[in-house]
Amino acid sequence: MSWRRKRMAAAGQHESAKSLARQNGRQRSKAEKHEQAESRLQQEYRQQERLHRKNVATCRVMLLVLVLAVWELCAELGMIDDFIFSSPSRVFFCFWGMVRDGSIFGHIGITLLETLISFGLVVAIGLLMAVALWSSRSVSEVLEPYLVMLNSLPKSALAPMLIVWLGNHVHTIVVAAVSVAVFGSILTLYNGFASMDEDKIKLIRSLGGNRMDVLTKVLLPGSVPLIISNMKVNIGLCLVGVIIGEFLAAQRGLGYLIIYGSQVFKLDLVMMSIVILCVMSAVLYQGIAWLEKRVSSR
Repeated sequence: MSWRRKRMAAAGQHESAKSLARQNGRQRSKAEKHEQAESRLQQEYRQQERLHRKNVATCRVMLLVLVLAVWELCAELGMIDDFIFSSPSRVFFCFWGMVRDGSIFGHIGITLLETLISFGLVVAIGLLMAVALWSSRSVSEVLEPYLVMLNSLPKSALAPMLIVWLGNHVHTIVVAAVSVAVFGSILTLYNGFASMDEDKIKLIRSLGGNRMDVLTKVLLPGSVPLIISNMKVNIGLCLVGVIIGEFLAAQRGLGYLIIYGSQVFKLDLVMMSIVILCVMSAVLYQGIAWLEKRVSSR
């Protein structure tokens, strides 16, 4: 009898093991099917996203080609005066002529250099001042109304005074560009710092951290998206500020070409400079967007 009980017990254990194996097999099969379904859905989603981006890029190119074609056609048919409004072909030939003699590269280079220098100064000054305002409640309450006032002030009104104070030099243009963007940058960053999650700050404090620990471990790392978003705005404002400065205090640069072309009625030169500025602003913006993707992917 003992032998039979052992045999029956062994048979029961064997059946239980087989049943458990079947259940595990079914569960693995369901999990594999679920993963395959998710994989298919992810692939379909990625394909849809790629198709969407391709359609958007195609529409952008077609829209640009359409605008240029209508502009050229209107100029050819006499619907607009090509002496005043120019045309894509005249802009191209003007640009090609300056490329052949090499003069356009100096103008583009000086405007780009002034923009990058002013942009770097705006980012550095904006961060330092925003941190200083965040560090001291009294300082922020005293300075905030003045920053709002200076940010609202039309910066073109300061340009003639800057020429008198600083002279007709490159650094005058850089200061003018910095003045356009820096006050708004300080206010934006300070408001972002002030709205930081208080629970994280309290956690650092409870662990014995000081103000520097809060700054380096919570505030700045958590504000990276805000800082990059602010940089996207500032790069365009710095370019605007550089052009304002070049209107008044430059002997080279795209702003100088615009003023010179309008004075001597070379409107092809004016339109060419505006087109180059559009391309330059788009390239600079895409550079900051590329930096944002690199930072977010880490």
